[in-house]
Amino acid sequence: MNEISWNDFQKVELRIGTVIEVQDFPEARNPAYILQVDFGCEIGIKKSSAQITDLYSRESLVGKQVVAVVNFPAKQIGPIMSECLVTGFHREDGAVVLAVPDAEIQNGARLA
Repeated sequence: MNEISWNDFQKVELRIGTVIEVQDFPEARNPAYILQVDFGCEIGIKKSSAQITDLYSRESLVGKQVVAVVNFPAKQIGPIMSECLVTGFHREDGAVVLAVPDAEIQNGARLA
Protein backbone atom coordinates (compact mmCIF):
# COMPACT_ATOMS: atom_id res chain seq x y z
CA MET A 1 0.00 0.00 0.00
CA ASN A 2 1.33 3.44 -0.93
CA GLU A 3 1.29 5.96 1.89
CA ILE A 4 0.25 9.55 1.24
CA SER A 5 0.76 12.64 3.33
CA TRP A 6 -2.00 14.56 5.11
CA ASN A 7 -1.42 17.36 2.60
CA ASP A 8 -2.06 14.92 -0.27
CA PHE A 9 -5.33 13.82 1.33
CA GLN A 10 -6.46 17.42 1.88
CA LYS A 11 -6.21 18.06 -1.87
CA VAL A 12 -9.09 15.64 -2.52
CA GLU A 13 -12.48 17.37 -2.21
CA LEU A 14 -14.82 14.61 -1.01
CA ARG A 15 -18.25 16.18 -0.65
CA ILE A 16 -21.83 15.14 0.07
CA GLY A 17 -24.38 15.63 -2.66
CA THR A 18 -27.97 14.57 -3.28
CA VAL A 19 -28.92 12.78 -6.49
CA ILE A 20 -31.66 14.88 -8.10
CA GLU A 21 -31.96 13.20 -11.51
CA VAL A 22 -31.04 9.82 -13.01
CA GLN A 23 -31.02 8.93 -16.70
CA ASP A 24 -30.13 5.73 -18.48
CA PHE A 25 -26.80 5.88 -20.33
CA PRO A 26 -27.23 3.45 -23.25
CA GLU A 27 -24.07 4.76 -25.01
CA ALA A 28 -21.81 3.65 -22.14
CA ARG A 29 -19.54 0.64 -22.72
CA ASN A 30 -20.66 -0.87 -19.41
CA PRO A 31 -24.18 -0.45 -17.99
CA ALA A 32 -24.34 2.97 -16.32
CA TYR A 33 -26.54 5.87 -15.33
CA ILE A 34 -26.06 9.59 -15.81
CA LEU A 35 -26.54 11.26 -12.44
CA GLN A 36 -27.23 14.91 -11.66
CA VAL A 37 -25.94 15.54 -8.14
CA ASP A 38 -26.68 18.69 -6.10
CA PHE A 39 -23.72 19.78 -3.96
CA GLY A 40 -25.36 22.94 -2.61
CA CYS A 41 -24.92 26.65 -3.38
CA GLU A 42 -21.11 26.80 -3.32
CA ILE A 43 -20.49 23.93 -5.79
CA GLY A 44 -23.83 23.57 -7.56
CA ILE A 45 -25.11 20.65 -9.62
CA LYS A 46 -22.62 18.31 -11.26
CA LYS A 47 -23.06 15.45 -13.72
CA SER A 48 -21.52 12.00 -13.29
CA SER A 49 -21.50 8.70 -15.12
CA ALA A 50 -21.92 5.87 -12.60
CA GLN A 51 -21.71 2.11 -13.21
CA ILE A 52 -24.12 1.25 -10.40
CA THR A 53 -26.98 -0.42 -12.29
CA ASP A 54 -26.48 -3.83 -10.64
CA LEU A 55 -27.69 -2.74 -7.20
CA TYR A 56 -29.59 0.51 -7.75
CA SER A 57 -32.67 1.39 -9.77
CA ARG A 58 -33.16 4.88 -11.13
CA GLU A 59 -36.01 5.42 -8.68
CA SER A 60 -33.98 4.31 -5.65
CA LEU A 61 -31.22 6.82 -6.43
CA VAL A 62 -33.29 10.00 -6.60
CA GLY A 63 -32.99 11.73 -3.21
CA LYS A 64 -30.04 9.55 -2.09
CA GLN A 65 -27.04 11.34 -0.65
CA VAL A 66 -23.67 10.21 -1.99
CA VAL A 67 -19.98 10.93 -1.38
CA ALA A 68 -18.20 12.26 -4.47
CA VAL A 69 -14.88 13.76 -5.50
CA VAL A 70 -15.71 17.19 -6.92
CA ASN A 71 -12.26 18.51 -7.83
CA PHE A 72 -11.10 16.07 -10.50
CA PRO A 73 -10.94 17.61 -13.98
CA ALA A 74 -14.06 16.92 -16.06
CA LYS A 75 -13.73 13.73 -18.10
CA GLN A 76 -15.37 12.90 -21.43
CA ILE A 77 -17.24 9.59 -21.16
CA GLY A 78 -18.89 8.83 -24.47
CA PRO A 79 -21.22 11.72 -25.31
CA ILE A 80 -21.24 13.24 -21.80
CA MET A 81 -18.76 15.22 -19.74
CA SER A 82 -18.51 13.69 -16.25
CA GLU A 83 -17.87 16.46 -13.70
CA CYS A 84 -17.49 14.48 -10.47
CA LEU A 85 -16.69 10.96 -9.29
CA VAL A 86 -19.38 9.31 -7.19
CA THR A 87 -17.59 6.90 -4.83
CA GLY A 88 -18.34 3.31 -3.92
CA PHE A 89 -16.82 -0.07 -3.18
CA HIS A 90 -16.59 -3.09 -5.51
CA ARG A 91 -18.04 -6.31 -4.15
CA GLU A 92 -16.48 -9.64 -5.08
CA ASP A 93 -19.08 -10.04 -7.85
CA GLY A 94 -18.07 -6.67 -9.34
CA ALA A 95 -21.19 -4.76 -8.28
CA VAL A 96 -20.58 -1.31 -6.79
CA VAL A 97 -21.97 -0.39 -3.35
CA LEU A 98 -22.19 3.38 -2.99
CA ALA A 99 -20.34 5.23 -0.22
CA VAL A 100 -23.12 7.10 1.59
CA PRO A 101 -23.52 8.94 4.90
CA ASP A 102 -25.47 7.11 7.63
CA ALA A 103 -27.44 10.28 8.47
CA GLU A 104 -28.64 13.20 6.36
CA ILE A 105 -26.12 16.03 6.06
CA GLN A 106 -26.04 19.37 4.28
CA ASN A 107 -25.18 19.17 0.56
CA GLY A 108 -21.62 20.30 -0.03
CA ALA A 109 -20.33 19.18 3.37
CA ARG A 110 -16.70 18.09 3.08
CA LEU A 111 -15.40 14.79 4.41
CA ALA A 112 -13.48 15.55 7.61
